[in-house]
Amino acid sequence: MDVLVDRCAGLDVHKDTVMAVVRRPTASGSGREQEVRQYRTFTAALRELRAWLVAERVTQVAMEATGSYWKPVWHVLEAEIGYELQLCNPRHVKNLPGRKTDVSDAAWLAQLLECGLLRGSFVPSPVMARLRDLTRYAKKLTEERTREIQRLQRVLEDAGIKLDSVASDVMGKSARAMLEALIAGERDPAVLADFAQTRMRVKIPELRLALEGGFSEHHALLLRMLLDHIDHLSAAVDRLDAQVEAEVAPFSKAVELLGTIPGLGPRTAWVILAEAGPDMTRFPTAAHLASWAGLCPGNHESAGKRSSGRARKGDTALRTAMVEAAWAATRTRSTYLGAQYQRFRRRFGSRGETKAIFAVAHTMLVIAWHVLAEHKPYAELGVDYFTRRADPEAHARRLAREIEKLGFDVTIHVTIQPHAAV
Repeated sequence: MDVLVDRCAGLDVHKDTVMAVVRRPTASGSGREQEVRQYRTFTAALRELRAWLVAERVTQVAMEATGSYWKPVWHVLEAEIGYELQLCNPRHVKNLPGRKTDVSDAAWLAQLLECGLLRGSFVPSPVMARLRDLTRYAKKLTEERTREIQRLQRVLEDAGIKLDSVASDVMGKSARAMLEALIAGERDPAVLADFAQTRMRVKIPELRLALEGGFSEHHALLLRMLLDHIDHLSAAVDRLDAQVEAEVAPFSKAVELLGTIPGLGPRTAWVILAEAGPDMTRFPTAAHLASWAGLCPGNHESAGKRSSGRARKGDTALRTAMVEAAWAATRTRSTYLGAQYQRFRRRFGSRGETKAIFAVAHTMLVIAWHVLAEHKPYAELGVDYFTRRADPEAHARRLAREIEKLGFDVTIHVTIQPHAAV
């Protein structure tokens, strides 16, 4: 193959070492040669690596995205502006079987790079990297809090307390007061049920039955520890949310625009900005963003036959957030997204719900791309969009009848234009 990069380097990054290979022209200029060096991943050693690359007049450097080990190497090397850094997907640079060594991996990276066969992955900016750390950690703490609440429910079940069968939220204000009273030693179901507030008051007779059981000091100890841990996790999540709000303040307009999409709240907007960023020029089209997030069908065809259409993993955090937002959007009754969910659920049969949610999540991410790229709020298509598209004349007649009921004369003129697929 033709050599497109005269002087380049490939780095095979590990936890403790970096194997570096520099490829350059020979002294006679008639061929190519390479030099191999190994460095530790301490900052001082990485500075030595950087100085060597500069001395060799390297113009491009490629490395694999190996867990989080690439980050310190990247941060040290990006401080020098004399070369271009590329972070590559390991699946795109996998070496041949039987040739797996650190030196051969680094040399293979350098050979691919010099022939122009590598494509750099998306590396977040420092602001996005901080937002990713905050939003991802908040997600993990929220999941851990949910697991602790489930453990609390199992303790109550073991004690014969059926509070979760009556109260919709065992961590609500009324339910929390009952749990605190149980821990304090109160065992009378009537007294415990009287802690119910506002709308829970109508359930007092049922609560008296649910709060009678074999609650012991052992259960009180476990319950106290679980509640304390849940409170600690809630405080940690609130602290992270406050920090995210401070970090995302420069992008308040983008958060506001994303909030116009049904089912998409501030937390999901934060995740979109943290994972994909506010600048959509790095994704040429909305389809590129959906593919990068793993929210589109897989493409696997051989000998004219299509194999599994399972979607790739993509950006897990963004994909999860969009699916959660899709569930919220499906509960809206007068929106295009709600109508799309019902339409897809009927089309896909027994697995309709899962596929429909995935399709709605894809649509929402496409909408988010357009909202951020065009700097315009979401324009609602309406719950009757698919009806209008299928039979515009019938829809026009129905609309005319509604207007005539108001006492106006209507003449129908229908112009049918080709529509773009959604």
